[in-house]
Amino acid sequence: MEVVSGILLFLMAVGVYIVCSVYLLRNPLILHKKKRLEFYCRHISHRGGCGEKIESTIEGFTNAVDMGTEMLEMDCHLTLDGYVVVSHDENILRQTGYDKTLSSLRFKDLPLYKEKLEVTFYVGHYSSGKDRRFALLEDVFKKFPNMPMILEIKEDNGLLIKKVSSLVKQYGRDGITVWASEESKIMDKCQKENPHMPYMFTMWRGAVLLLLFYTGLLPFVPLGESLLVFYLPRIINRTYIPEEAILKKRFVVYLLQMLTMRKSLFEHLVKRGIQVQLFVCNEESDMAAAFSMGATGVMTDYPTRLSNYLEKHPPPLPPTVY
Repeated sequence: MEVVSGILLFLMAVGVYIVCSVYLLRNPLILHKKKRLEFYCRHISHRGGCGEKIESTIEGFTNAVDMGTEMLEMDCHLTLDGYVVVSHDENILRQTGYDKTLSSLRFKDLPLYKEKLEVTFYVGHYSSGKDRRFALLEDVFKKFPNMPMILEIKEDNGLLIKKVSSLVKQYGRDGITVWASEESKIMDKCQKENPHMPYMFTMWRGAVLLLLFYTGLLPFVPLGESLLVFYLPRIINRTYIPEEAILKKRFVVYLLQMLTMRKSLFEHLVKRGIQVQLFVCNEESDMAAAFSMGATGVMTDYPTRLSNYLEKHPPPLPPTVY
């Protein structure tokens, strides 16, 4: 009899937990204060819209802004003489044809980008432009003082993090500049250096987020992040050919799609004031899929194409106060 009573109590407790979890997943503001960011961006340009102009150049960023982008995404590295430059790669072989690292060259000695550059997330497609020079982060800040930006720090380099933070503070951009990194170790240093900047989920924190979601614990747990930026899995092995062998397996991509593209998860995050951006969407069908999944924003290499899509298919208006 005691065993039966214990089982019934356990089942009742589990039932109450499930009901509370589901209710709070849909109504998170009962437990959590909504994040209030200084931006709400549906149109994000990856590497400055690198499908239309050479990636990460002032010309590329200018084109994206002129075409209506609401946020610029870029990566930062440090030159030998201490300048913060915008570049996806630390080794510039892919971009310039020279097998050199940015950290081994002075800024004035950096070579030009190639005349034509393949678009990483749209295999077989190339971009070109008049501007082939590496851009200084400071020049990007000067040119676009009010434009929200995502700055990805790829290297565990304390001096780079310090200099990026110093530039953000110098130009009064703390609220509209996002710390980004896939590595939690780097992100911890970024947050410590400038805790006033919003920041995104790292790969590890993203895995924790999924674990919390599938165990029903997510509604009870506070989150410090302000953005979730993640692949739209359907582009993998179609417009984007990954280097990682594991991502070349169809079953792995299918599993990734099933585990991560959960509309209820995205809706919960958005209600908590966390923006969800899916990348890199270079075809209209992928843009449509991302927004239908509940993304608040789409990251693209083709800002003109995304602007045209949004004009034809405007998503719901953003919250009046975000």
